[in-house]
Amino acid sequence: MAELKRDIRYIDRNFNDFRNTLINYSQTYFPDTYNDFTPDSTGMLFIEMASYVGDVLSFYLDNQVQETFIQYARETENLFNMAYMLGYEPKVTTAASVNIDFYQQLPAKTVNSIVVPDYDYALIIPENTSISSNNTENEFIIEDVIDFSTSSSLDPTTVTVYQISGTTPTTYLLKKTRKAISATIKSTNFSFTSPVRFDTRNISDSNIIGILDCVDNNGNTWYEVPNLAQENVFDTIRNTNTNDPNVPDDGSGNDVPYLLQLKSVQRRFAARFINNNSLQLQFGAGNFGDNDEEIIPNPDNVGLGLPFERDQLTTAFSPLNFVFTNTYGIAPSNQTLTVRYLTGGGIGANVNANILTVIDDSGVSFIKQNLNPTLANTIFNSLATNNPIAADGGQDGDTTEELRQNALGNYQTQLRTVTQEDYLIRALSMPSNLGVIAMAFAEPVKVGEYETGTLPSILDLYVLSYDINKNMRKASSVLKRNLKTYLSEYRMINDAVNIKDAFIINIGIEFNIVVRPNYNNNETITKCIAGLRNYFNIENWQINQPIIIPELKILLDKIEGVQTVKNLKIDNLAGEALGYSEYAYDVVGATINDVVYPSIDPMVFEVKYPNTDIKGRVVPL
Repeated sequence: MAELKRDIRYIDRNFNDFRNTLINYSQTYFPDTYNDFTPDSTGMLFIEMASYVGDVLSFYLDNQVQETFIQYARETENLFNMAYMLGYEPKVTTAASVNIDFYQQLPAKTVNSIVVPDYDYALIIPENTSISSNNTENEFIIEDVIDFSTSSSLDPTTVTVYQISGTTPTTYLLKKTRKAISATIKSTNFSFTSPVRFDTRNISDSNIIGILDCVDNNGNTWYEVPNLAQENVFDTIRNTNTNDPNVPDDGSGNDVPYLLQLKSVQRRFAARFINNNSLQLQFGAGNFGDNDEEIIPNPDNVGLGLPFERDQLTTAFSPLNFVFTNTYGIAPSNQTLTVRYLTGGGIGANVNANILTVIDDSGVSFIKQNLNPTLANTIFNSLATNNPIAADGGQDGDTTEELRQNALGNYQTQLRTVTQEDYLIRALSMPSNLGVIAMAFAEPVKVGEYETGTLPSILDLYVLSYDINKNMRKASSVLKRNLKTYLSEYRMINDAVNIKDAFIINIGIEFNIVVRPNYNNNETITKCIAGLRNYFNIENWQINQPIIIPELKILLDKIEGVQTVKNLKIDNLAGEALGYSEYAYDVVGATINDVVYPSIDPMVFEVKYPNTDIKGRVVPL
């Protein structure tokens, strides 16, 4: 008897489909065995249980497949992994940056009948010194040492007379400026026994900015690399006569504050964010006993078979052998690593001006010892700080959609900037420890703007950043300098880019509506204002984006309770004394066919104070 070929469906994906298919299968192939398909029957119990299991398995299968595509993935860990695979480093938080002024007093002394500052009492403030305020939780750290005893073109010291006796100065005031970032230094220790290939350790904390340094208990530095296969790293040291004997004493080398050197390092690790609150460190696979020369092909052990040459062309060299060498770095063993990392940043780190006045002076010292104790104490207590401008560049971490789009955009650039879109993506992807550009706009340089005797730039890059309230503001000089340095690593060798400020045009909206019968006027106006506030949310706007007035009217028409929109007017709000941008704009002249167009110069429209600058009124029909 020939085997009965049964019809099996493979396209059923949900509970009802599974249920109906199982019922039809039973009726077709077992009509005399079982025919009770009422909801309360025993047979339906098993059919529905099988359908339930099939539906659950189908759901999880679909979900797992979906999580393998960055366009559709929803799990944070999967998105982070795919972002790294595409070469994009997710931003958990972004540090704000600001220039901070440091002051100290110096006593006067007489040298050859000339009154000069006594630099014996000059202070040294170490790197990573903390600066904070009395009324905020934000903490900032400086990235470089401050030595009040020295002055150069790149690190000038401003000296002014602070006190006089008659006409003779008795006290001088010294000022230096340093860039600071919003960060708090934390540390953790990891102990290792026997070496483990590609061992990992996790740092669990919130708002992790990145790794500051990693040192083992023998004093050796471990270097962070993008991936473990990269054994060469860039390292910087202070440009001094000691570090560089070629630096002349005439000060002509002062325009290079750091010396850049390329080092081949075995002690290295790669850092990857697993999620928003966990940073994973991965170490190498080799050990000190491995001999790379015996495994890795090189001119000494691979020849062309010529006379007097070693012939090893028949020898297979497997890339898998690399894991047994130091090619991927060494694995820590029998030691403890101290990792210092930074936390902080976010929108709240964009603090206002003149509030960073508290300095941690625990590491501050004089350049010389055996000073007058009373005078030294007075000078030490004169140390003061202040931020004359507000901090900017701080931003919260990537949202799910921002992470998705930034990763895809970063992959398309292939670590180079050629087109205008490449420059925009690269500017918006700058590492968080350098600050964040909130908006960017690129356009070719106009021919009329070329400066005589200079190489013409090919591109103008207009940028803006956030203040502490997430309003638009000009990017600080520190932020723009970081951006210029960052772009120089990716731009084409013959490309020149100008980084400029985009213009901010503050606006207000006034509208009149007719409310439907039986609807509360105040509630309807409140809904309309909320709709406009969401529409003009600055995160939804770009530089040179026009305002389409019919879209605003349609938005208001769709709000429940609105019968019709009688009038809608957009006004320019300007004046720094009133808290707005300094730039005025002819909104009426820029309106054509109910569209408010931006100016020729790149700009962005902003409703800075939506609670007061969006006004509505109910009028009769």
